[in-house]
Amino acid sequence: MHIICTTLNAKYIHTNLAIRYLKAYAQPEFDVELVEYTIKDPVLNIVTDLYRRKPDVIGFSCYIWNIEQTIEVIQLLKKVHPTVTIVVGGPEVSYDVAYWLERVPEFDYIVIGEGEETFKQLLTALERGEDVANIAGIAYHQNGKAVINPQRNKINLANMPSPFRFPEDIPHLSKRVTYVETSRGCPFSCQFCLSSIEVGVRYFDREKIKEDLRYLMKHGAKVIKFVDRTFNISRSYAMDMFQFLIDEHVPGVVFQFEITADIMRPEVIQFLNEQAPPGLFRFEIGVQSTNDEVNKLVMRKQNFEKLTRTVTMVKQGGKIAQHLDLIAGLPEEDYTSFRKTFNDVFALRPEELQLGFLKMLRGTGLRHKANEYGYVFMDRAPYEILRNNVLSFDDIIRLKQVEDVLEKYWNDHRMDETIEYIVTHLFDTPFDFFQSFGTYWDEQGWARIGHQLEDLFRRLYSFLQTIDTDDLPIVEALMKYDYLRNQKQKPRKPWWDEKTDKHMRTYVYEQLMKEPHLLSLTEKELFKHTVVEMIPFDLPHYLQTKHIRHCNMAMIVYFNQTTMKAETYFLEVDTN
Repeated sequence: MHIICTTLNAKYIHTNLAIRYLKAYAQPEFDVELVEYTIKDPVLNIVTDLYRRKPDVIGFSCYIWNIEQTIEVIQLLKKVHPTVTIVVGGPEVSYDVAYWLERVPEFDYIVIGEGEETFKQLLTALERGEDVANIAGIAYHQNGKAVINPQRNKINLANMPSPFRFPEDIPHLSKRVTYVETSRGCPFSCQFCLSSIEVGVRYFDREKIKEDLRYLMKHGAKVIKFVDRTFNISRSYAMDMFQFLIDEHVPGVVFQFEITADIMRPEVIQFLNEQAPPGLFRFEIGVQSTNDEVNKLVMRKQNFEKLTRTVTMVKQGGKIAQHLDLIAGLPEEDYTSFRKTFNDVFALRPEELQLGFLKMLRGTGLRHKANEYGYVFMDRAPYEILRNNVLSFDDIIRLKQVEDVLEKYWNDHRMDETIEYIVTHLFDTPFDFFQSFGTYWDEQGWARIGHQLEDLFRRLYSFLQTIDTDDLPIVEALMKYDYLRNQKQKPRKPWWDEKTDKHMRTYVYEQLMKEPHLLSLTEKELFKHTVVEMIPFDLPHYLQTKHIRHCNMAMIVYFNQTTMKAETYFLEVDTN
């Protein structure tokens, strides 16, 4: 019996942990072939590839991001290979099972919930031609009627085999994200999240996890992401794993964790700030809302003061990048309340701030209470909300505009000094900048076309010209600084029109030649590998103090051909 486990990942760099657990658990009785695609692959290409492999059974791992394309693949596959047995599982099909059986008759079996043992029992029954009626945790059609068997008891995770020891995975470890789980379940009850449905937290064998991590690092894994819903729920467990990773990591590997920030003790952060190498760890923190009443409605416990302490301490340590999440559209959080949430969190200046929109996931408590809050949402995945009783679709559109420019201008770190000055000096709050610029961006039609790096600078400058400010020369200088310092080579055509005349450039070069301690280059190298721009204030003083001292300053950016990095120098110029 030829068995394939497959999925459609959101991106090529992602890997699917679930199908690897299914393969590991099915061994040695069954040899499962793993095949992965992406949601961007043409459906017919996927169908053709699967058909050519001549499978008897195909298991699909289903999520909100791939379910619709997965259904298309299955329906076409059944047309060309009607005898293939289709098994689906995963969080998207584990709830409203009767709905899925009715909507997609091509589903032969649905595996509900934790699937390793259920899938193996199903394969055994199919191979032997036995009745599946006594297999817990499956759903199927029988004589035109839906049969939904009760879910099975949870697996003992301590006995789970490793999902990482497959030779075919080794060539891809350095190029893709490797997902690891050390626990299943979540101690919290957030009503918008599927993790709240499973009560309690269960742990895998700690020493086996460490052996897996050693194996992955030895064979080239570069990005290892822990998918535990709250990695630090057990302080002793987290500390042991942090210490292990600090002691045994391979240089160049990055470990990512989802943590609950308000329960992290200061002494843990101090330990990480002192002991962790820079760049080894990355934290993802779900904030969602800073409105206490909103959090109560979704049964979310959060102490924002303690969360702020954690994020601030980590940031001050300078070693761990942080990604913070917000959710727009939670119950009773209107546009004004969300504006405050955004500003509360942006004040922490996380390296990344993601603005997401509430998704009414099947099986969640909030979906069951959708009518109570007037939710209108997409009928099919990803079930994103369109409006509710306090947030109109117009509000949603406006927040989407914020999301668009936030991603491009804050999270991508193309112009950090520029954006910091703008949100601090030109607008009442950071949210007001992102909203004003996002609306302008949308009105210009830029959301519908692509962009080069230079376009991002030109478009921001175009927007700034529409607001009433005397600070435009300062912002322009900061934009030039941000643009040039992030280049590897002298740009052929920068985003701005050249304003520094040749006589001034020649004068600056002459001054540099007289002061070789500042920048020791030949005249030819100066002209070939540097850019000179005149700016109206002392930029080095500003970068150090955040105060503006007006003067005539030459900014000289040298593009070092050895290091392939930009080096910035400044020279105060007397133009009299």
